Amino acid sequence: MHSYTLERWQHSHALAMDHGRAEKITTRVMGLTAVMMGVEIAAGVWFGSMALLADGWHMGTHVAAFGIAIFAYRYARTHADSSRFTFGTGKVSALGGFASAVALVVIALVMALESIMRMIEPREIRFDEAIGVAVVGLIVNLVCGRMLHGHAEQGDAHDHESGHVHHDHNARAAYMHVLADALTSVFAIVALLAGKYFAWVWMDAVMGLAGAAVITRWSYGLVRDTSGFLLDGAVDGEIKTAIRTAIEGDRDNLIADLHVWYVGPRDLSATLSVVTHHPQPPEYYKRLLSSIPNLSHVLVEVNACEGLSCLTPSP
Repeated sequence: MHSYTLERWQHSHALAMDHGRAEKITTRVMGLTAVMMGVEIAAGVWFGSMALLADGWHMGTHVAAFGIAIFAYRYARTHADSSRFTFGTGKVSALGGFASAVALVVIALVMALESIMRMIEPREIRFDEAIGVAVVGLIVNLVCGRMLHGHAEQGDAHDHESGHVHHDHNARAAYMHVLADALTSVFAIVALLAGKYFAWVWMDAVMGLAGAAVITRWSYGLVRDTSGFLLDGAVDGEIKTAIRTAIEGDRDNLIADLHVWYVGPRDLSATLSVVTHHPQPPEYYKRLLSSIPNLSHVLVEVNACEGLSCLTPSP
């Protein structure tokens, strides 16, 4: 039995991810949101404001969503080197974003149903106190949004070398939850002001329906992006073109089969089958692709060709 050292042909699947800062920020945001949730629920009951009560419970669902985001960050960090995951834990962030997007859809549905109920059974509201609490809630949401905005921009960073945007779907989902909170606070304030000064009690329900529609639109975009990432959706054509150009521009190589997909927010995996009259070791073709950023996992199949017909591209 021969013993071989395989380290030179192996590589780590702990893909480059640094979510520590995002995890800390999201934890702080969850704490602030939980405190404001308690204040709004108590104020809604005390002052008779269904708008505040609904917004408080609405914030409660976002606290749960932030918990999902924090769990995703910690799980990805603690299992980064686990052999249980073929390509590491790069997709855990997208999974957290997808779960949060589904939660947003549920929130929008509950808001719509609650708004319809308010149309049927209007409630008496102590407007001055309710408006004050709603303004405080908006301020808290804006502070939380500011805290998350910087990381959401970094998580959706633009790579100037490749020209592509890399998404931290988890950070984006948390940011969207804060925006949804801020939006419902604004709608609650507008509805309470309209009810106080113009006796337009029905505005409360209308604003609730409008908020539900906007949140549904946001959640749909997040579900679309994260589901494509989770299901190994194909990357855009520019990356594939760059790979073909690098391989087929050398010697008489021809790529017969090519698959490229994201395995992490900033990491790509590629498998390609090369047909050539002058076969080289797989490492040779990997070096040809070294100038393409974010290719973290590349598998190359080399097929020797005899004759000219096998190098004729199919129509």
